[in-house]
Order: sequence, then C-alpha cells, then structure tokens
Amino acid sequence: MIKFAFPTKKRGVNNMLIVSVKENESIDKALKRYKKKFEKTGVLKELRRRTEFVKPSIRRREEVIKATYIQATYGTSND
Repeated sequence: MIKFAFPTKKRGVNNMLIVSVKENESIDKALKRYKKKFEKTGVLKELRRRTEFVKPSIRRREEVIKATYIQATYGTSND
C-alpha cells in the first residue's frame, strides 16, 4: 500500500490529504479519489469567494432572493 499526501490549508491549519493506493489500483482511480477529497475540503470554493469583496448588504440581499426563489419553487402548495 502506497500513501500519497498532499498539503492543504483550511481555516489557518495545515492539513494533509492522504490517499492510499492499493495494490493493482490504477493511478487514475487514486487521482479521482484525491480530487473528490480535495473538492470536499472547499479550498477552491473559498478561494473564488475571496477574490472579490462583496458588501454584507448585497450578500444578505442575494440570500433573500435565493430563499424566496426556493420557497416559490419548492415550497408547500395548498392544492
């Protein structure tokens, strides 16, 4: 069994993503598992969110618009 460790940084703490490669497992499968783990950490999502500043009032307005859309689309209907 081989282990690959990749450094990530989340909330100011250095973490390592460890992907263990089993015998007779292709590198492609191991990379696919690594990509899934990396996506779950949310590093890229956080990086994209921090690229530009959004005022708190605009952020709240977007949340309200999203919530009203969800209520109108998936809310309970009185049929």
